[in-house]
Amino acid sequence: MSGKFEPKVPVQLDPPKDDPISLEALARANGADGEKCYVAIKGKVYDVTGNKAYQPGGSYHVFAGKDASRALGKTSTKAEDVSPEWRDLDDKEKQTLQDWITFFSKRYNVVGIVQGATNME
Repeated sequence: MSGKFEPKVPVQLDPPKDDPISLEALARANGADGEKCYVAIKGKVYDVTGNKAYQPGGSYHVFAGKDASRALGKTSTKAEDVSPEWRDLDDKEKQTLQDWITFFSKRYNVVGIVQGATNME
């Protein structure tokens, strides 16, 4: 099962950064007008710019420029579920969220931490 989340094509990732990224800067990184596209999970900010699914019109664009922890744990693409709050998820949803973190960490560079994030652990 360890290979379950491995990318089909190996990805060379940069060392993770812990630069603070404000909520305003995160919100601007939504892929609009060819700009960067970031998704945060439990406060860590991943650069998903190269994945069309997160760009405007893509199936996961609802997550772009936001901390999508709750929605990912619930396997939801509903805008109302996109929230940093995840602690009240049930055990299965928390495991799903952890699986998403594993998935993202094998594919996307961590470019920073949401400034003031209270949902990291």
